[in-house]
Amino acid sequence: MDISTKLRILSSAAKYDVSCSSSGGKRQARKGMIGDTSASGICHSWTDDGRCVSLLKILLSNICAYDCAFCVNRSSNDVPRAAFTAEEVAELTINFYRRNYIEGLFLSSAVDQNPDHTMEQLVKAVSLLRTAYRFNGYIHLKAIPGADPLLIQQAGELVDRMSVNIELPSFESLRLLAPQKKRDSILKPMGQISTTILTRQEEKRKFKRLPSFVPAGQSTQLIVGASAETDLHIFKLAEGLYNNYRLKRVYYSAYVPISTDPKLPALPQPPLLREHRLYQADWLLRYYGFQADEIVDKQNPNLDLELDPKSAWALRNIHYFPIEINYADYYWLLRVPGIGVKSARRILYSRRVRSIQFEDLTRIGVVLKRARYFITCNGQYYGQINMDRDQDRELIRHNLLEKKQEKTPKDSNWQQLQLF
Repeated sequence: MDISTKLRILSSAAKYDVSCSSSGGKRQARKGMIGDTSASGICHSWTDDGRCVSLLKILLSNICAYDCAFCVNRSSNDVPRAAFTAEEVAELTINFYRRNYIEGLFLSSAVDQNPDHTMEQLVKAVSLLRTAYRFNGYIHLKAIPGADPLLIQQAGELVDRMSVNIELPSFESLRLLAPQKKRDSILKPMGQISTTILTRQEEKRKFKRLPSFVPAGQSTQLIVGASAETDLHIFKLAEGLYNNYRLKRVYYSAYVPISTDPKLPALPQPPLLREHRLYQADWLLRYYGFQADEIVDKQNPNLDLELDPKSAWALRNIHYFPIEINYADYYWLLRVPGIGVKSARRILYSRRVRSIQFEDLTRIGVVLKRARYFITCNGQYYGQINMDRDQDRELIRHNLLEKKQEKTPKDSNWQQLQLF
């Protein structure tokens, strides 16, 4: 099998891993045009210092010894199979880099033969890049659950970020849909990476020349919709991962119905809106000071699909509002729908100089369409809603959901102006 066929198969197989933010496009070169894109798995991600980089996103192999019901690469699925050698991965990456297609590599793999064999090949590929080719670009590597800790340690010395995918939100679902994967085999390398990152950071304060260990941190992925867990269960898990393993990101992947296994739900399409709401709520968890059981609770175990999570929380806790924009502390400013981290800081800075007027809020960056119902400005309320009655709570919800009518030109015989 030639290298281009392998690349087509293994880049396509990698698209279900959402740890990279976007996949490559497919737009071939045309006569008279400059540049082209191809479905070769080029995606975008962000480095530890915030830079956006283009990555070659591929699997080392899609030949899998496991038979996970939700996975397109499961051993019982009839799909084209291919595997790169470590040398092919290194050569392919450096050739893409020299042509300025990419700035780094995202490398994962199915479990070929066993976890140790697969992890050995992954480590060999990134080791060749770092040593033989002197490649100093960004590398994101997937750690294989169940692999020897020494291999995880070696990989962490070579790459920028590592991931250990949990995939399913509960171990009951793991036992049902992926019986060959074990709880400890997933959490053990995650704990090892987290502990070693902290240890290495402490050691580097004394010995500056020590090599970094996974400097961009670790992440994981949860598949949403393949099993029956509620959003409350998912967020309690995510909160525990952030607190206990200091993860940089938890990625949520809407389950794509690619299998007819009776253990899987019959979804007409992937739950993309639910995935979007989970990312919004995850942002509240990481940057806005929310706890998991504030975003969702036993009375409301799933996110409101119609409203963003902060607006839904504010309506459930309407008794806390309105708050005075000129006196509220940073914690409460972040809880107002329509006020983000940047606009909250601008409010704190601006009111040191003078009292903030309602007209100032739009310039500061506040989204008044949402915020006006939850704030007062110099004691005046601009939401025109009585906050004490349940029917008015529904009115706020209606107003928040109201969409702007699309304006159509009165004269349909308009003509585009010419530039020259």
